[in-house]
Amino acid sequence: MAISIPALPSGVSFIKAPARNAVTDSAAIEAKVRDIIAAVRAEGDAAIRRFSLEFDRASLEHFEVSLEEREAAVANLNPQTRQDTEFAISNVRRFAEAQRGTLQDLEVEILPGVHLGHRTIPIQRIGAYVPGGRYPLLSAPVMTIVPARVAGCEEVIACLPPGANEAVIAACHLSGATRIFRVGGAQAIAAMAYGTETIPAVDKIVGPGNAFVNEAKRQVFGPVGIDQLAGPSEIYTVADSTGDARMIATDLLAQAEHDVRTRVGLITTDRSLAEAVGLEVSRQLETLPTADVAGPAWRDYGEIALCETEAAMIAYSDIIAAEHLQVHAINSKELALKLRNYGSLFIGTLASVVYSDKCSGTNHTLPTMGAGRYTGGLWVGAFLKTCTHQWMEEKGVALVAPPAMRQSASEGLEGHRRAAAFRFKPQ
Repeated sequence: MAISIPALPSGVSFIKAPARNAVTDSAAIEAKVRDIIAAVRAEGDAAIRRFSLEFDRASLEHFEVSLEEREAAVANLNPQTRQDTEFAISNVRRFAEAQRGTLQDLEVEILPGVHLGHRTIPIQRIGAYVPGGRYPLLSAPVMTIVPARVAGCEEVIACLPPGANEAVIAACHLSGATRIFRVGGAQAIAAMAYGTETIPAVDKIVGPGNAFVNEAKRQVFGPVGIDQLAGPSEIYTVADSTGDARMIATDLLAQAEHDVRTRVGLITTDRSLAEAVGLEVSRQLETLPTADVAGPAWRDYGEIALCETEAAMIAYSDIIAAEHLQVHAINSKELALKLRNYGSLFIGTLASVVYSDKCSGTNHTLPTMGAGRYTGGLWVGAFLKTCTHQWMEEKGVALVAPPAMRQSASEGLEGHRRAAAFRFKPQ
């Protein structure tokens, strides 16, 4: 099968091209997820129990994690792990609070007697999906739950696979989850979207997951909101001749170990660096304990693009719109200002993606598969609604009613014209 790749701008060629396409690789699961969602809607908890046994090999009588279990999970945390988790929570909270402070309610009198405004209102009930996967990602609940609580959401329902590490439950508790359920996969998304006897329906679902979770979020969107469709993780680095091949290879493999479908790449203007990074990735894979995951990711989805000019490098980076985009150049800050499409930007060699993944404060739930062309990542604003309002004085009605009446009449909407005229008192 031919692999679809982004159209190359002029002056861009491949040293290593991706062998597979992460978008088309996910297409086969659509029907399976549709069946799971339909079963959960029809059967509720019974379907959840059946799918938990089938997919997670977990026989569950009760889904919810009790307060006693939550407190025990926290008590059992390694002291250093708890300290590090609380460090991450503190940083994510501080940044979310700073972001929240930029979002102000508004009221303005745009014409005499015409008062318009908006309020920023927290979404009432959020569903936070916390992935299981190959590794217990303690940072995942921090990134979804903490901003929701900063936004003022009254309830945050967390769902995580039955076999999730106890430390992840502790992280959910410390982050502020109001309720926690041991339910994973597409069935968890269906339960949060439509509700079951045990799990309440939510207003919006956030958080990353595997291809089944992502597809389930796509299918339930409408009755419930979603943050985004987050596919396999991605990291790209744009670099000039000052790039460090060893550092870049290390960063690419750090992300590649997430999943065999991770997209990793280098976009550079320097052929020597391009070739050196390819060799360095191969060398580091020989000793990387997670090479069974990172190796296939690099083989199937890794790429190295060589660009004739900085302009071509910027153009190709904006086509890729990488989830994580590193800028390694002699003029990193200036180059960063020229980039438009990305999930989160890491400017200069000291700004590692791993710091953001874990604890520095910016959110690691980010757009993938080119979605950085039209959206950013999860942030406190994702848990808020900006809703407009208006109120009128008679002098305001005198200004807006006549044109509203004339426009309604020209459109043939007599009911509209009458409603506009009802309030109008000609002088």
